Amino acid sequence: MSSSKIALVTGGSRGIGQNIALSLAQKGHDIIITYLNRKESAEETISAIQALGRKAVALQLNTSDTKGFDAFVKQLSDVLNSTFGTTRFDFLINNAGTASQAPITTATESQFDEMMNIHLKGVYFLTQKLLPLLQDGGRIVNISSAVSRISYPGVSVYGIMKGGMDVYTRYLAAELGTRGISANVVAPGAIFGGGAMEDNPDMRAFVKGITALGRVGLPDDVGGVVSFLCSDDAKWVNGQRIEVTGGVGL
Repeated sequence: MSSSKIALVTGGSRGIGQNIALSLAQKGHDIIITYLNRKESAEETISAIQALGRKAVALQLNTSDTKGFDAFVKQLSDVLNSTFGTTRFDFLINNAGTASQAPITTATESQFDEMMNIHLKGVYFLTQKLLPLLQDGGRIVNISSAVSRISYPGVSVYGIMKGGMDVYTRYLAAELGTRGISANVVAPGAIFGGGAMEDNPDMRAFVKGITALGRVGLPDDVGGVVSFLCSDDAKWVNGQRIEVTGGVGL
């Protein structure tokens, strides 16, 4: 693989997604991010990537609305042609999402459907639609969560969907190998700073207390792992789940 590639990072305007985009840009790659409604944050991310000397574009996308995927793929094709002078991109990072908390006894169907549409159905069918644009020999990295392995009361719906993403990643690896495309999943623990994680002193103290390395997780702890999976150093890593938690639940 040559040094400069194009990465598509969903939900790249803040938090983990923003750090992934910047980390890949620092490795010399051009970036396309998607955002839902934080246009100003997306533009700030684009400016930061461009300051690194890389090309960057932000596109609006609701990853929970499969009806909008055909239009997005068309828009992406146009941008690849007009901005990057190509018809394909190299790395797909399925990061966009939000969390949900509710005990099993009170979780609603609407909460279940929202999490399913964002984290499972949306990822499945967006990836399906994008596969014709993904370069042979490319990489897919799905962002899961530690709660697909460690069970905490109140996050069953979210954890189930992330568990589904873990399984989906293995099937992607099995079915796309003939094209030289690898698929792996990165599962962060509690990450504080610009994301969906509830952020207060009590929560930070709790997470620090159960983490072997003795601190909370930050977006910067995740981006480098994703950029590694998109590098030549990870060319033989496929179908794997890499947990990024600082050692929680050991």
